[in-house]
Amino acid sequence: MPLDTLPDTVRVLGPVEGRAAEVLTPEALSLVAELHRALDGRRKTLLKQREARQVRFDNGDLPDFRADTAEIRAGDWTVAPIPADLLDRRVEITGPTDRKMVINALNSGARVFMADFEDATSPTWANVVEGQINLKDRWSGDLAYSDPASGKAYSLGDTPAVLLVRPRGWHLLERHVEVDGEPVAGGLFDFALYLTHNAKAALDQGSGPYFYFPKLESMEEAALWDDACRIAQSRLGLPVGTIKATILIETITAAFEMDEILFALKDHIVGLNCGRWDYIFSTIKRLGLNPDFLTPDRARMVMGEAFLSAYSRKLIATCHRRGAFAMGGMAAQIPIKSDEAANAAAFAKVQADKEREAGYGHDGTWVAHPALVPVAMEVFNRLMPRPNQLDVFGDGAGLGQSDLLEMHKGPRTEAGLRENIRVGIQYIEAWLNGRGAVPLYNLMEDAATAEISRTQVWQWLKHAATLDDGRTVDEALVRALIEDEVTRMPPGLERLAEAVALFTQLCFAQTCESFLTLPAYEVLDG
Repeated sequence: MPLDTLPDTVRVLGPVEGRAAEVLTPEALSLVAELHRALDGRRKTLLKQREARQVRFDNGDLPDFRADTAEIRAGDWTVAPIPADLLDRRVEITGPTDRKMVINALNSGARVFMADFEDATSPTWANVVEGQINLKDRWSGDLAYSDPASGKAYSLGDTPAVLLVRPRGWHLLERHVEVDGEPVAGGLFDFALYLTHNAKAALDQGSGPYFYFPKLESMEEAALWDDACRIAQSRLGLPVGTIKATILIETITAAFEMDEILFALKDHIVGLNCGRWDYIFSTIKRLGLNPDFLTPDRARMVMGEAFLSAYSRKLIATCHRRGAFAMGGMAAQIPIKSDEAANAAAFAKVQADKEREAGYGHDGTWVAHPALVPVAMEVFNRLMPRPNQLDVFGDGAGLGQSDLLEMHKGPRTEAGLRENIRVGIQYIEAWLNGRGAVPLYNLMEDAATAEISRTQVWQWLKHAATLDDGRTVDEALVRALIEDEVTRMPPGLERLAEAVALFTQLCFAQTCESFLTLPAYEVLDG
């Protein structure tokens, strides 16, 4: 059935060229429409609730465990059984959905690959559609690539990683598809297309339709995804519980609702993950006006200390009590080919981080580059010889509000401020050019780290923070450093002026913009 047979109430505004019609099918778009009509009103209400909660935080409220859900936290329940191919997730690799990246990640030796339509993808129409084509080809057996620059051929190996897909968060729209005159949620679009084209093929090949759901802030937002799963399963003739999801705990409010999020999705959930970079961003955004939560340099906020350590340990205890996996966080390092000593030091840092995670009781961890897969794998093979650590509860069960809100200690430095400026601006420039995962200064940066960069500058300005050399972070200092850092950036950055303007706008804004990708999407081409 061709696209022109769709009802007028479902409109594709982006070009349907090349192989796009293979994924923009009437069947897939009708599921998008059904999900939109059933859930978009609640989605908008929940986003309004985020705004209302922010007002309360700005007035001094602090995140805490909910009184109205105490019975859920006290109850004796577990999540549904976990599929066989998800029982060992000791190393997961993440990355964007472009073709070569997908092949390399699936072939990396990691147990799981998370194909990311969210933080690692700049959501141009071409990127979103081509990503769906690439994932469809993975299940149809047609995933191959010939690099036009090098002539090198890439193809899927015999033992690819288990594929999980991260759709966009509830806040992001897909402006190229409208239902009843309104743009659809980007996450529902990504979810519906992937499910329609791949759920049955994945099941036939011994796997299933597996997802990571991002940026949740409450159990009600988790319940919205649960309803999306139920609607989609009914439409596609799949039993309840066929879809399996892992939830990223990457917002400060979700850390206080981990039991509730597991409960809301208990038929469809297999675990939670420590989304460390977004978690730092969320903490700054949510509590940024409170002087008690003035942050030190980003580099000083490490997972073995303060609120990051507490939330990691709390996540393990919560998940394992419920029979769900507790996944560790991201190692963003990439190989430093020009400096053997620096490369060895970076890999040693990754090893120590993964040893901490395995020692805490995590069931696996994330890496951003294939070269780190062996490093993380060696640690988890050594410290976790079994497929997982569901029987390890650690010391997190008794951690309370004060532990989850303990601020990291350390200086605020000019070097830290400069790092935020150069990473934030260069990432935004790349994003505006259609690239969502960007190697910068020996780290693989995505939207989450750019969010830390701009919110931390915003926070330091709001509080007129004092640097370790005694200077005050004020408008004159930040503007001078931006101007100086821009002169040091590599040539050929096509959209540098726009990136500087947007970064500056976000840093000097009266209120903290909820996500930089919202104003950036307004000027994104394609």
